[in-house]
Formats: sequence, C-alpha cells, structure tokens
Amino acid sequence: MWIGFYNYSVILTYLGLISSVIGMTQALEGKFKIAISCLVISGICDMLDGKVARTMERTDDEKHFGIQIDSLCDLFCFGAFPAFLGYGLGLRGIWGTAAMCMYVLAAVIRLGYFNVMEEKRQKETSEVRKYYQGLPVTSIAIIFPLVYLMRPYFGNVIYLRVLIGVMMVVAVLFVSNIKVYKPGNKMMAVFIALGVGILAKLLHFF
Repeated sequence: MWIGFYNYSVILTYLGLISSVIGMTQALEGKFKIAISCLVISGICDMLDGKVARTMERTDDEKHFGIQIDSLCDLFCFGAFPAFLGYGLGLRGIWGTAAMCMYVLAAVIRLGYFNVMEEKRQKETSEVRKYYQGLPVTSIAIIFPLVYLMRPYFGNVIYLRVLIGVMMVVAVLFVSNIKVYKPGNKMMAVFIALGVGILAKLLHFF
C-alpha cells in the first residue's frame, strides 16, 4: 500500500528528521534552546539507528534504502538545520554567509561521498566499519549545542565570530581525508549521556 521501508531502524531516522523540522519551526519563533534541543535529539536518533539496523535481518533493498534515507535525512538534520540555526542566531554579512554556505556544501560533499563508498564497501565485505573518513556530520549535534552554551560568556559580536570559526573548521573536517575511529558501545553511551546532559541544561532540568 505504501512505498518505502518502515523497519525500526529507518523509523528512528524518520523521528530524527521530524525532530529537526520541529526545531526549525522553534528557531523561527526565536526559541533557540528548544530548537537546539531538537538538534541533539536528532543526533541521538542518528547514533541509535545504525545500532538497531545491525541487529536486524534486512534485504539488499532495505540496506540500500537505509543508506540513501540516512544521508538524505542527515543533510537536512545536520547540514541545513545547523546553517538555519546559525542564521537565526545572527550570522550575516560576507563571513557569516560564507560560513553557512561552506558548511552546507561540505556536508553535501561528505554525505554524497559516503553513499558511494559505503555501497562499494558493502559489496566487498560484510565487516562492520571501524572508522570514518573525515568527521561525521552527526558530530554537529554535539558541537553546535556546546558552542551555544558558551553564548552567555561572550558578547554577541565575539560569539558570532566564534560561531563562524567553528562552522568553517567543522566544514573543513567534514571533507578532510582523515581517519575518525567509529565509537564502540561504551563511547556511544558516553556521547548519548553527554547529549542527555546538554538537553537537561538547555531545558533547565537542573
């Protein structure tokens, strides 16, 4: 009746996308703490969907669909959404616009390259990936909120310069040919705990 696939893994991916859409609406209303919380939630969903996928038996079509849909949603959640947040927070002018464009372009290039290489790798081996080439785009779900939490300690002008610098550096790391080791279960738990801690801070749970 419906096209597409709807197993537990891609449903987590869809939930991450929905969280980012909600976050964009909150950013439009100037509710940046809620918006950035949505970015963190999207990041947690993205970290978990791969783990869930590896516990399931999937057809080749489901595997290929998973690769495509994951990158499409990542482009929105961790490419466009952070640039949207940056603009909402005040990135303007030549440098602000350059940082946002550079960031999104690097995210597109990285995700497109990952799709090509991941499909090739899966044809050659069934081994679990041990490292990434370049910084994963999902990392912005931790980096951006941490930078945002620094906002009260800087004046607005200095903070925007810091944000521009961070986005440019992250963009370069996205497309750099460096090995970033894929976190194991323990490190993944640490990242999720960090994400939950950031959520608690942003939403004033403590």
